[in-house]
Amino acid sequence: MAAEITTPPVGPGIATRIVSTVGRSRELTLVAVMVVLAALVAIQAPHFLSTPNLTQVTTLAAIIAVAAVGEAIVVITRNIDLSVESMIGLVAFVVADILRQHAVSAPEAWALGIGLGLLLGVTNGAIVTLFRVPSIVATLGTLSIYRGLDFLVAGGHEVNLAELPRGYSDPASQTFLGIPLFVLLVFGVVSVVALILRLTRFGRRVYAVGSNPEAATIIGIRSRWVVFVSFALCGLLAGVAGVLWGIEFGTIYASSASGIVLQIVASVVVGGVAIAGGAGTVVGAALGALFLGLINNALLLLRLPQELLNAIYGAVILFAVSTDAVIQYRSRRAAARGRAR
Repeated sequence: MAAEITTPPVGPGIATRIVSTVGRSRELTLVAVMVVLAALVAIQAPHFLSTPNLTQVTTLAAIIAVAAVGEAIVVITRNIDLSVESMIGLVAFVVADILRQHAVSAPEAWALGIGLGLLLGVTNGAIVTLFRVPSIVATLGTLSIYRGLDFLVAGGHEVNLAELPRGYSDPASQTFLGIPLFVLLVFGVVSVVALILRLTRFGRRVYAVGSNPEAATIIGIRSRWVVFVSFALCGLLAGVAGVLWGIEFGTIYASSASGIVLQIVASVVVGGVAIAGGAGTVVGAALGALFLGLINNALLLLRLPQELLNAIYGAVILFAVSTDAVIQYRSRRAAARGRAR
């Protein structure tokens, strides 16, 4: 009698495993969606994948990404900073105005601008933690205050690129090994902040506070101090974004960076940072900024109405928040069923 031949069970194929892995990671999912988006847009607008266009897109997205990294830290702690666009605008104008007066060198002006961003972030953190004002209310107020300061400093004037040091805006178009300098800067910022959040005690406390502030306090974590430092870091990175904004655009107005807070917040939530706090990565926030930058550029190249952008940002925020709510609901139900058993 012939021996029965058996074949070992066949596991999931490579393609299935790849899809499963991508589906479990918001960051990998975003990368996959961007690849598909690029392919679809390139069919109608081949210029979309050209080096000059991608350099421009990534340079602009880099500015938003830096601010989104700071915003992500705050959101992980179950807070939000709506004043980030005013901080960027104020820093951009102050740095440009200092350079117009030839009071200090460009690096010194950049350091002053980043320091100003840190000060503004510290102010937000103090209002939220010391005076116990809800972050959405506190930063909505400082959004207007900082913008008012911007108009006060400007005094109805603007700073033209011609008034700034020669070659001041050149870094915005320069590359290293074919990679835009702004992108390299963002890579460095994201890497440092990601390592801090993942490997340091402060990083673990940020997630603990966002997950459950009361429980974090009970186990000895100074929750208010963690929130305060998170707002300070957000201001610091907004200062960096303000410096980059000035380099990119050269000519700066008191209203510079108006309206970009929606894009920054959308970048954070589409990148997988839970608006309820306690989950997400700064890598995802930076990828979210790139994703929205690609959509913006695609609309331009396809000659679609730019008015769609705000609708897209709003829809992205609603979708991400709704998804997180559903996930949390299912997690609570699963936990309840587990306890019932």
